[in-house]
Amino acid sequence: MFQLRPYQAEAKQAVLNAWDEGYRKTLLVLPTGTGKTVVFASVTENQVEKGHRVLIMAHRGELLTQAADKLKTAAGLDSVLEKAESSSLGSFIPVTVGSVQSLAQEKRLARFPQDYFQDIIVDEAHHCLSESYKRVLEHFPDANVLGVTATPDRGDMKNLGEYFDSKAYEYSMTKAIQDGYLAPVKAQMIPLELDIHDVGLSSGDFSAGDVGCALEPYLEQIAIEMTHYCKGRKTVVFLPLIATSQKFCQMLNNVGLSAAEVNGNSDDREQVLSDFENGRYDVLCNSMLLTEGWDCPSVDCIVILRPTKIRSLYQQMVGRGMRLSPGKENLLLLDFLWMTTRHDLCRPSALISKDEKIAAMIDEQMQANEDGVDLIEAEEQAERDVLAAREAALARQLAEMRGKKRKLVDPIQYALSIAAEDLTNYVPTFAWEMAPPSEKQLQFLERRGIFPETIENAGFASMLIDRLKRRQDAGLATPKQIRCLERYGFRHVGTWLFEDANALISRLANNHWRVPYDINPAYYRP
Repeated sequence: MFQLRPYQAEAKQAVLNAWDEGYRKTLLVLPTGTGKTVVFASVTENQVEKGHRVLIMAHRGELLTQAADKLKTAAGLDSVLEKAESSSLGSFIPVTVGSVQSLAQEKRLARFPQDYFQDIIVDEAHHCLSESYKRVLEHFPDANVLGVTATPDRGDMKNLGEYFDSKAYEYSMTKAIQDGYLAPVKAQMIPLELDIHDVGLSSGDFSAGDVGCALEPYLEQIAIEMTHYCKGRKTVVFLPLIATSQKFCQMLNNVGLSAAEVNGNSDDREQVLSDFENGRYDVLCNSMLLTEGWDCPSVDCIVILRPTKIRSLYQQMVGRGMRLSPGKENLLLLDFLWMTTRHDLCRPSALISKDEKIAAMIDEQMQANEDGVDLIEAEEQAERDVLAAREAALARQLAEMRGKKRKLVDPIQYALSIAAEDLTNYVPTFAWEMAPPSEKQLQFLERRGIFPETIENAGFASMLIDRLKRRQDAGLATPKQIRCLERYGFRHVGTWLFEDANALISRLANNHWRVPYDINPAYYRP
């Protein structure tokens, strides 16, 4: 049996809590490589112990096999397959691993009573917006639904928010790297301009056919560039078309790299993958075959020659190289100067930052540094720069507020004071979050010293209330203390303890509300 990591245990409990609280359709957001299958296997085990029947649904055979294997190894649970000729109806085994293509067939689905499954888990939840998934989910209207996905951007979340009603838990890629559960990422910009101005769109992304044609003139030069960076690394290259992948594989062999190619039509696919994992090849080329359901932890270089505007797809490609492996120091991610007028092209910064300004600053650092950048370090620097700009803007805003003699704290000012990026960058996703704040929420916030009139939605109010309660439990400074001391020029008061802030305010009061001569507010720390 598997021992859950701390964040996995938190994720499991958060999902169960969300269902208990009435959020029947909830999301679990975990980056590729952090064990999402282990988490939902443990959730499944919990529900089976309650006497529930559980359906785990996926769209590819590899994912079904992976889920069944992990259920057995992590939770000791057997499962029955719902696919092709195999059916779970009448089985005494409570867990079904099902192919959405099979389940969505009208005659097959009609054989299941609507209350047959009490819980449904959707692997790769971004697929659940398709008609086939909707048909299955709507057939079991009272089942708890858990969607599992890698960290989505705001666009992805907005789409998922059309079906799901909450996000139970999110573990960021940045946190996973900092906690030592994923490999650090070094992003290297290759100064090779690839012109994709004329590439059209298909199904919401760059057309694979157009990208393949646009890449043709550059393939040989890319192969030569890779010899400078990929020697001694286990490299996976993602390309738009099978023909392009096969051609590029031959070019890599011609320049001295040992390369192999796999695609959906490869008869020897399993042998090639095994040979690559065992070190027979340096480079593995594929036409988007290996984005899901394949793991090779020793991969330490990713080359993406299939530009995309879909962040979840980009993360899946990069995620093939982020798992930990003995002797692996980092993942080298090679990026190119994709010349396009589109601003939603995914770049390495899209992996770790949802803030457009921070992402743009990370991109600038990449282009300015010939030796590449550590993505976490680049993000931290960009966050410091953005925070400095926001603090300057806030200082101007505070000056205006002082003129109004407002006694309450502006919510964004408060978020900046306590360095709460999730509050300063908050965008509502689910329907309940977009609703106006309730009178009860506004009254609570005003009693705690927050100016309520600028709070536009229930989601932000809920996050703010939760943060206030957690800070009170931790014994940290209150909004009123923060506002009082910031008026005197004290900085980072949001990080102070309640007792320290209270002691200084008492000292100011005893000094006729003047700062003592031995204190410099800009540098003072309790």
